[in-house]
Amino acid sequence: TPPGSVVDATWPGRNRGLCCVCCLLRKLNAFSFAKMKVKVLSRNPDDYVRETNKDLQRVPRNYDPVLHPFEIPREYTRALNATKLERVFAKPFLASLDGHRDGVNCMAKHPKSLSTLLSGACDGEVKVWNLIKRNCIRTLQAHEGFVRGICSRFCGTSFFTVGDDKTIKQWNMEGPAFGDQEEPLYTILGKTVYMGIDHHWKDAVFATCGQQIDIWDEQRTTPVRSFSWGLDSIISVKFNPIETYLLGSCASDRSVVLYDMRQATPLKKLIMKMRSNALCWNPMEAFIFTTANEDYNLYTFDMRFFDTPVTVHMDHVSAVLDVDYSPTGKEFVSASFDKSVRIFPVDKSHSREVYHTKRMQHAICVKWSADSKYVFCGSDEMNIRIWKANASEKLGILLPREKAAFNYNQKLKEKFQHHPQIKRIARHRHLPKTIYSQVKEARIMREARRKKELNHRKHSKPGSVPVVPEKKKHIVGVVE
Repeated sequence: TPPGSVVDATWPGRNRGLCCVCCLLRKLNAFSFAKMKVKVLSRNPDDYVRETNKDLQRVPRNYDPVLHPFEIPREYTRALNATKLERVFAKPFLASLDGHRDGVNCMAKHPKSLSTLLSGACDGEVKVWNLIKRNCIRTLQAHEGFVRGICSRFCGTSFFTVGDDKTIKQWNMEGPAFGDQEEPLYTILGKTVYMGIDHHWKDAVFATCGQQIDIWDEQRTTPVRSFSWGLDSIISVKFNPIETYLLGSCASDRSVVLYDMRQATPLKKLIMKMRSNALCWNPMEAFIFTTANEDYNLYTFDMRFFDTPVTVHMDHVSAVLDVDYSPTGKEFVSASFDKSVRIFPVDKSHSREVYHTKRMQHAICVKWSADSKYVFCGSDEMNIRIWKANASEKLGILLPREKAAFNYNQKLKEKFQHHPQIKRIARHRHLPKTIYSQVKEARIMREARRKKELNHRKHSKPGSVPVVPEKKKHIVGVVE
């Protein structure tokens, strides 16, 4: 009998059986217990027990695809419904800020305040807007004639304006005390009309453009450096937000010029087939910038490979007048003479959104808010409009279940985005009849040019008619 075992004298057979089992266990312990695998059921109460009575019941799931043969059809139906609901709830227009007595010609964002917007009109009037209350909090007569450019100081304490009266004025961001007259902090009288202005992102330096690029120190009344290349006027200038000593400009001689403040001469000059109206740097990639062109397109360039654009963005049916990047650097918004505003992904040739209203006329200027949620556009009919950057986004605080449902629907739409039905619904945008007919006409003309080129190449000597890619068709050359 094993030591410590209980022997029942009335059941001798049972005692013998116990002895045999104990001997067997001893042998197993001696020879094979070290190699034995024991499967044990283990349940953690945290996986299925609610923390409080208000929590949802946790349901255990087995994700083996063999047990869910209809998983893909079910997810496809959910993705289709999510895509349809996205288009149903796509109501991007939020508000219209009216108060200007002439067309809105330029706008500027406050670098520190999300709720402040500056706008300049064609009658020389500048307004400061409170976007939360959606009203004008300050009006000042800044110039005689057009306000050609407006920009904020990097610290947000003041802003600068230039106009047709050949003056540069610096204004305090805070309005004057009650009863005091509105006066600029200082005024610089120039020799020529200034067409644009932009402030350095870190230093007390700003740049103006007109007949030449002038670099100004805020403490001086004469420019510390001037750049010129050719005789034509320069219509836009922008500082690089990352490499802050770099500038880019667009001139009326169809050129895009890059400058380095540390050098005495410009860096490079790109000549295109048509004029560029505006330029904007990517806030996340120092070498990337986008230009808005008169040939209805936008061009994204890498300044290291200046002779070929990275992407040609084609959807507008009239001249593109302004462009601005989102803070994420993944998208930009453009304003066009065709009375529409479009949002483009940086790496795509076609827009993902188009905004328009019956009343909106030629869109002159556009800005993307610093929190990446809103888009502002100023147009000819004296209004500034506020749009959602994501047309179907729900504003306000989202509950955890709403966030989870939104993320789940987004993943479903990404998974099935190339299915024909979902792709058709997601791409559809209603367009005004004028834009729709112009898009249709441009498509026919583009196809006709392609066929003509193919026939020309087909009936010519091999190699005499080279194939020119779309990216290089609009570039004349690069001068260094």
